[in-house]
Amino acid sequence: MLEDKIIACCKKLRLSRNLADMAMITDGESHQEYLYKLLAQELKNREQVRSTKLINAAGFYSIKTFDGFRFDEITLPSGLTPESLKSLDFIHEKKNIIMYGRTGTGKTMLSIALGVTACKNGIPVKFFRTASLVNQLSEAKNTGTLGTLLKKLKKASVTILDEWGYVPYDRTGAQLLFDYLSEIHEEKSIILNTNLEFSRWVNVLYDEQMTAALLGRLMHHCHLILFPGENNRLRESSINELYHQIAPTNEKEGR
Repeated sequence: MLEDKIIACCKKLRLSRNLADMAMITDGESHQEYLYKLLAQELKNREQVRSTKLINAAGFYSIKTFDGFRFDEITLPSGLTPESLKSLDFIHEKKNIIMYGRTGTGKTMLSIALGVTACKNGIPVKFFRTASLVNQLSEAKNTGTLGTLLKKLKKASVTILDEWGYVPYDRTGAQLLFDYLSEIHEEKSIILNTNLEFSRWVNVLYDEQMTAALLGRLMHHCHLILFPGENNRLRESSINELYHQIAPTNEKEGR
């Protein structure tokens, strides 16, 4: 049968079975139009397959979209709009996003929606509850597989760290996390969700110098998105003012 021959050709050319199926139902006013429709459908199918694989590999524990998200309930920094956020400009510019606000205000929903959108645009993403990533890094170091894990992590163009600071991390894990985030600085985008103001990050990372250095790296090119919360001082402060509360140690040590 001709259909079987088409399927065999698709297999040899590493084209999807979908192309063979479309060949039997597609019409065109010319040979060129018929061929174009088939090739366009094949490209669309490949994009769908790739985005599905990226979403499955990202580690989202649920799938979220922008539908129903209330952008009027958050405070975006000057120059950042809902449209520019959805267009993923920050990823192309290798900028970070820090989302600050109390639990249950939509930080996770927005970060996953951004991650899913990135996957649909062919951009690899990794999503972690921060404590889980710290545990993975520590375990990999103990088992001698840290290099393999880091190589896998670096394939992602966007790393989403949810629930930053919800629980303290062990000192080794905190150092490994600092090393990883420092290594991808200015090469990848980081989305970090936290309910912990910057001045208290030292309670999670233990070391003032390391905390100051990490804040400096994360905020070098960063959008700070504020969610409704009880900390009005943070809402009214600029990101630079917050950084300089902890930065003097960083400047003295040159880290």
